Amino acid sequence: MSRKYVMEFERPLIELEEQLVALRRIDLSDNPDLMIEVSALASEIDRLRIETYGHLTPWERVQVARHPDRPKVQDYLAAIFSDVIELHGDRLYGDDAAIVAALATLDGRRMVVLGHRKGSNTKENIKRNFGSPHPEGFRKAMRAMRLADKFGLPIVSFMDTKGAHPGIDAEERGQAWAIAESLALLSELHVPIVTVGIGEGGSGGALAIGMGDRLIMLENSYYSVISPEACASILYKDSARAADVAEPLKMTAGDLLDLGVSDETIPEPLGGAHQDPEAVFSAVSERISSAVGSLVVIDDDELVERRYKRHRAIGVFEEGA
Repeated sequence: MSRKYVMEFERPLIELEEQLVALRRIDLSDNPDLMIEVSALASEIDRLRIETYGHLTPWERVQVARHPDRPKVQDYLAAIFSDVIELHGDRLYGDDAAIVAALATLDGRRMVVLGHRKGSNTKENIKRNFGSPHPEGFRKAMRAMRLADKFGLPIVSFMDTKGAHPGIDAEERGQAWAIAESLALLSELHVPIVTVGIGEGGSGGALAIGMGDRLIMLENSYYSVISPEACASILYKDSARAADVAEPLKMTAGDLLDLGVSDETIPEPLGGAHQDPEAVFSAVSERISSAVGSLVVIDDDELVERRYKRHRAIGVFEEGA
């Protein structure tokens, strides 16, 4: 069984699966001993699959979060929303393809959907800058946020980026200011904001559209102030040591839930969301609908106050005697 992309840690499993597929193409009716061996191999593959994906390290989860076949924001838009109308441009510079902003309907409720948009192939990724927004992308998102606030529409934001584009062109157009302005705007919106981590969540590029009232993380997504590679480059002068820092960064969905940063984790199929996208779409749709439903009944001013207290509480800790 050939696959477009194989993560290094799953290579032994994939090689066995390919052997099993090749053996099953052979007529074994006259070779009962080989049939027994094939059956034993299938059982071994089932065991190895659970062992491989059931106990992923933080670095392995980062690799799953980056899998190119993993569902993107545009897949969620198509699968769980209806009446989607995409908004384009920031009315200042241009239209950043790395950010999607749209009006959409979920379970009969109109809302604004934001997200980092990656591509499904190299050509699309180049067009969308691999999901790393420029300032005009964040300003487009802010334009949609203001529309949501004006018309009382909940906001659903999908995080999936390594981070904001770090190039000098982005800095010249006010990258840091755009991120800061977006955070300030998110803090004062009088509408519910539900954030869903569907893949990568890197630094200010993720935070700029990821601050809200609820944070829902897929099991193999991550959210961190810095990527493992960048952290390793700073600490060890060697980005190849990314696996060494992934655990202490506490960046996985499980870590974030334990720390009180996220509110819930959505389980994924063995191997990641790309193994059964439909099941993941269904679970995400249900959790978004539930979260929005619990937030829309809260008074507007109370919603803003709770959001403020929620984020002020992150990072607070007590030391023992």
